Amino acid sequence: MTSTRSLATALLSLSAATVLALTGAGAATAAPGASDDTKNPSVTSAVLNAAGAADYWTPERMQSALPGDTLAGKALERGNRSSAAIVEKGKPSSTKGTKGTTTTATAQSEQPVSHIGKVFFTLGGANYVCSGNAVSSTNGSTVATAGHCVNEGPGAYATNFIFAPAYENGATPYGKWSARALYAPSQWVSAGDMTYDTGFAVVNRNAQNQTLTSVVGGSGVAFNQARGLTYKSYGYPAAAPFNGETLKSCTGKASNDPNNPQFNTQGIPCDMTGGSSGGPWFIQTSSSTGAAGIQNSINSYGYNRSAVMYGPYWGSVIQSTYASAAKS
Repeated sequence: MTSTRSLATALLSLSAATVLALTGAGAATAAPGASDDTKNPSVTSAVLNAAGAADYWTPERMQSALPGDTLAGKALERGNRSSAAIVEKGKPSSTKGTKGTTTTATAQSEQPVSHIGKVFFTLGGANYVCSGNAVSSTNGSTVATAGHCVNEGPGAYATNFIFAPAYENGATPYGKWSARALYAPSQWVSAGDMTYDTGFAVVNRNAQNQTLTSVVGGSGVAFNQARGLTYKSYGYPAAAPFNGETLKSCTGKASNDPNNPQFNTQGIPCDMTGGSSGGPWFIQTSSSTGAAGIQNSINSYGYNRSAVMYGPYWGSVIQSTYASAAKS
């Protein structure tokens, strides 16, 4: 499988006015938003002490890390109580599985992709695992993941945060990249608002003083896109029936969450489970170009009785968060 794709090739199929490839310092201007996601595009961040983070993550700790899906549910409970009441029809279980459903499994096995990997971190004294993707940025060191994989929402930021690109069966062929800073929308950090469940980590250079994307490549990003696009999502589902050791994918056309329209999220058919949180959603992918399309969302949550994965709409708020991380 081709693990990287020329950003120039990817951009041919999208308007330059709607894509932020950010291969240099400048950012393109996004098209008018497809939603009302323009409220207070403020960003919060935390600087991390990365000393010892890579060494902390021994094979044993990586193997025993908890799938990060439970953090999304906890964030909802801590945050907007009115939303918690509204969602009684189908309360989000983050990326938990589809127990009780007869829907055919949709996740497909994939070969490792150089810029997609697992993220490991500590929150509340427990070790967790999510998924993430290296994205094109000015600093060459930015990883996109779920908001609940960087901050409790509301609550503390993660510590011991690393990104392990192209992880497979315990192997980390490109090393473990420790984070020096974490970014998330203020709406996520202050209230755990599922509308904004996206975060970005800025990682340190490696021992050879190389940036992340100079080693593994990275995806372009897009914001304020039309709804109802076809996506290919990737992740490392770790909760049963998966084991988190290999990369999986799902493909499908997005539709709005009928249970909680206030989240403004979209879902695609997918039965990936916890651990896949934060994995990238790509548009403009094809069988000939592999996974390196344009990222336009992440795996956020699902419902126990439905094999659908939901992701946040990447509008102006998440765009501002990305821009702050990418230039830091």
